[in-house]
Amino acid sequence: GAEGSTLMSYFSKNQVEALKPKVTFSTLRDLQCPVLESNELQGKPEESCSTEELFEWLGAVLNQVSLDNKSSSFLSTYCCPQPSTIVEKAFLCTITGFIIPEKIIQLLEQLCCYFGEPKLAHWLTLTVHGFADSPVSWRESEHGFHKGGENLYNFVIFRNLDYWLQMAVGTNDDCPP
Repeated sequence: GAEGSTLMSYFSKNQVEALKPKVTFSTLRDLQCPVLESNELQGKPEESCSTEELFEWLGAVLNQVSLDNKSSSFLSTYCCPQPSTIVEKAFLCTITGFIIPEKIIQLLEQLCCYFGEPKLAHWLTLTVHGFADSPVSWRESEHGFHKGGENLYNFVIFRNLDYWLQMAVGTNDDCPP
């Protein structure tokens, strides 16, 4: 109505524009991935990795840290948790910008549909990072920003549609209910 047009004229008059999220795609080749079992959160030696090991590995992959543990590397001696397997191709899609919760739910539903057809993947993941300087972290809780401002969650979805939900919050935040 009239309020909407007034608001739009205010934005255009002050040269405010809407920004669309930036989407980037990349293919990771011959990626060493941890072996996961949906019913083994703690992992089993020689059989599967734990949720904590996966979370750390995901952080390394998303930040493009080398996973080869070469002694000549000054940046990282991190290597993939064991047991692991080599994946010929892994696809990474990064969306940067403000994304409303409904769009995240829609994306999660689309990812679950991925397993509707026979695929080779045993699991996939969706990681959502909040803004470090966001005024709100979870629900209506104020976001405590001391050093890192961590504010993220990660879904790991398995072929049988079981899932893990991992959350990370900063030291001044409470875990969501």
